[in-house]
Amino acid sequence: MTEPESLQPLLALLVVFGTMGLEALRSAANERRLLDQGARVVPDASYPWMQVAYPAGFLGVCLEGWWRGAPWDTVGALGLSIFLLGKAIKYAAILTLGVRWSFRVLVLPGAPLVTRGIYRLIRHPNYVGVAGEVIGIALWMRAPNTGTLFGVMFGLILLWRIRIEERALGLAPRA
Repeated sequence: MTEPESLQPLLALLVVFGTMGLEALRSAANERRLLDQGARVVPDASYPWMQVAYPAGFLGVCLEGWWRGAPWDTVGALGLSIFLLGKAIKYAAILTLGVRWSFRVLVLPGAPLVTRGIYRLIRHPNYVGVAGEVIGIALWMRAPNTGTLFGVMFGLILLWRIRIEERALGLAPRA
């Protein structure tokens, strides 16, 4: 394995966990503001699973990439592009929601449902972005085993979370 290829998993870990840390800080600040404004925390059994599965999945995928010595090639470039597109979609959702974005499900009484920005186009853009992150990192790291496990496991958790959010917001499920 050449030197630049051996650095790919390390670079991916730095990007993933660096952005995850910044997102956690923003979420915590938003949660404090929302609670100060009278928001209520919605019971969410999926959240503890997300807290473990999300970072563990990325770590596993990067470890498999390191173990396999995935080359930097067209598949790696495609994976990185999908990962970055996923981040862009997620950040469009975060910017659109502003203070109302957080890791936990909080409902601010009387606040209207957000239907502007990327929410005009996609019902759950944050989770579409997360799906892009998961698929992209698996391709970038050339991690078919942990990538598939992470994708299926976290996909099921996201579907569970979406049902919880839609119930909390009083949304009818789409057919």
